[in-house]
Amino acid sequence: MMNILKKNDGREERLTGNRNFMMLLAAQLVSNLGEWLYLVALLTLVGLKWSATPWEITAITLCMAIPVLAFGPAAGVIGDRFDRKKLMIASDLVRSGILIGILLSGSLWQIYVLLVLKGLMDVLFSPAKTGKVKEVVPQHHLEMAVTISSSTEQIMKIVGPALGGLVMAVFGIEWCFVITSITFLVSAALLLGVRGKRKTAADETSGASKAEGAGLDQESGTPSVPGSKSSFLKDIKAGLSVISGIPLLSSGLLMLCAVLLVMQMADTQTVTLFRMIPGVSDDLLGYCISASGFGTLLAALLARKISWGTLSKMAAGAVVTGLVFAASAVAVVSSLPEMTVYVILFSAFLLAGLGAGFVFIPFQVLLMKRTPEHLTSRVFGTVGSLTSAAVIMGPMLGGVMVTAWGPVFAFIVSGLGTSLLGVLFFLFKGRIQRKDPLPVHAELQAPAVRESTL
Repeated sequence: MMNILKKNDGREERLTGNRNFMMLLAAQLVSNLGEWLYLVALLTLVGLKWSATPWEITAITLCMAIPVLAFGPAAGVIGDRFDRKKLMIASDLVRSGILIGILLSGSLWQIYVLLVLKGLMDVLFSPAKTGKVKEVVPQHHLEMAVTISSSTEQIMKIVGPALGGLVMAVFGIEWCFVITSITFLVSAALLLGVRGKRKTAADETSGASKAEGAGLDQESGTPSVPGSKSSFLKDIKAGLSVISGIPLLSSGLLMLCAVLLVMQMADTQTVTLFRMIPGVSDDLLGYCISASGFGTLLAALLARKISWGTLSKMAAGAVVTGLVFAASAVAVVSSLPEMTVYVILFSAFLLAGLGAGFVFIPFQVLLMKRTPEHLTSRVFGTVGSLTSAAVIMGPMLGGVMVTAWGPVFAFIVSGLGTSLLGVLFFLFKGRIQRKDPLPVHAELQAPAVRESTL
């Protein structure tokens, strides 16, 4: 992974010397590992051990997503107004205790309540962490920082589920929750080493000038700085103004939400689909999630090498992801040998992760670059809230489809729908790019890293 730091004119090499970023990265690595251990254990416990219904599985996803939908913008404002480091540490400590609570739970309803509480801490942590990255990483290193952060997340998505399967096999499901609780404590300890203070008022003014250079005016993109008399609601509105003021961002967000909607229709019912395989192994879900993570890791590594515009990458990713989702459903009901079905599913999830990476990562890079530092948390909080609406609606539609027509139909329809969305955005991307205040190739990038208008 260190090779990724040595590109182009050599400026990226100095990112390894950014102590604050490296401490943030270490904390992310540890907590991401724990998150995947706990998630695989939770889905295995509820989906395979407790034989939860499709709607009960859907409820788990809803409990995770509803806090982000309801409190994302507010959490973003909090992340911009208060010390981001302290917010992240407090969130880690509370989540550590919640994981022990989940371990001791004896019913689905207790787990639902705890997942909502954990979701509140997640939504507080994420915008603060994104804002902290923007706060400590120079502009010309942002794309590399996002790439490394995404790569780390996907590496843990590969290692975490596999390690979770090993821990469950050797020690039992309970230890996955214990280890995750410990990882949050370690993450909090690492965050104590992150230095750097919030931007001063003078820095914020400088950020406003950069926003104007990106095509934003003072009213739409740069409201009053933290500490001013602006109201909480006005601060939330500021995040929406940044997004709506840049057509490339707003269109990319629309596409992201649409793709998430149709993907979630099938993705949340993967356990239900796998149950259709006679004698399905408990390890299959973990291996497929790992394959998906490996695919997204490849996308993170390849995205900077492909000279396509953001919307082109997102559209291509949607097409690939949708097609392999549909293909995986066909494989499950085929008369192929069991091992062949497993290989097809593993390959399909790898390609699905690759496609999803080309949807999510280019948009995240674009959003990071086009957002002023003092507005970063609230913009990302707003984006998280809007994408969570898709994450909530998708499982509900998927639950209806699976209950009425079965998981195979849900996977095929949602997969083909995802591909269709990708094709439509590919056809209309030119119109969107022409409306953007900056040319696609000038999206506040380092001179050696530019996007074409393909």
